[in-house]
Amino acid sequence: MMRSMTGFGSASSSAEGMAFLVEVRTVNNKFFKQHLRLPDLLQGLEAELDTQVSRNFSRGSVTATVKYADNSPSAAATLNSGAMKRYIEQIREVDEHILIDAGRLLSLPGVLLYDTGEELIERVRPVVVKLLGEACDAAIKMRNKEGELLEKDLALHLEKIDERLAKIKDRAPSIVSDYEQRLRQRLESLLSDIGKEVADTDLLREVAVLAERTDISEEIARLYGHLEQFRDIVGNDNYDPIGRTLDFLAQEMLRESNTIASMCLDGETSRWIVEINSAIDRIKEQVQNAE
Repeated sequence: MMRSMTGFGSASSSAEGMAFLVEVRTVNNKFFKQHLRLPDLLQGLEAELDTQVSRNFSRGSVTATVKYADNSPSAAATLNSGAMKRYIEQIREVDEHILIDAGRLLSLPGVLLYDTGEELIERVRPVVVKLLGEACDAAIKMRNKEGELLEKDLALHLEKIDERLAKIKDRAPSIVSDYEQRLRQRLESLLSDIGKEVADTDLLREVAVLAERTDISEEIARLYGHLEQFRDIVGNDNYDPIGRTLDFLAQEMLRESNTIASMCLDGETSRWIVEINSAIDRIKEQVQNAE
């Protein structure tokens, strides 16, 4: 089963005057990298939410954002009457007739107390954890859907490689015989001018050297093996991160293809190798997005 590294999921909740929105975005990355964005009031949840995100994703760049607004009565600050009285007493000591501005008084340090401690964290923890789980599930669902499309595209490129490789395999035996025929005609043309004939032993020696140098049977077999392994990994029903393995196999496929191209200078085979390399390049691009 293939999963893309591109996905998005969100979940929201609103109850008792509190509103939450959690978003999870994932994009390509060679390794696993996560970033959690939390309001200052909820920083106490960072370690727990980081762990929750890492349990859901194994590769890619993941950004989880939590937005929070509290319009409930509990969001109101508590008036510290003791601190306010002390401020008023100090002001009266300076000038007992001075007019006191209540607005400025409320802005003094310690007059208003906000709930920023464990009580707030404990109150919102269940909601945030639940929403983050839902957002992760939605992002994974999208990554699975993208993975299905990716898998179909890869199948087309693998089929193209199969077709071209089959033609090369069928063509390989005739390459040596064609070379033997061209070499014989060339030598006969050159030697006829001086009244000589082509010695079969010399001709066979040259043909044998070429046959050994252009024997691509092993490279064809290995490339077929890589194709089969690629399909087996992609078709595995049990999910496991496969992006790096597929990237390695694509590299090996390209190496075998280039070896065939360097060993076999036949014109038709060269054209098929170009098409195979083009398909492998597309595969390499696509598997960069596989988890």
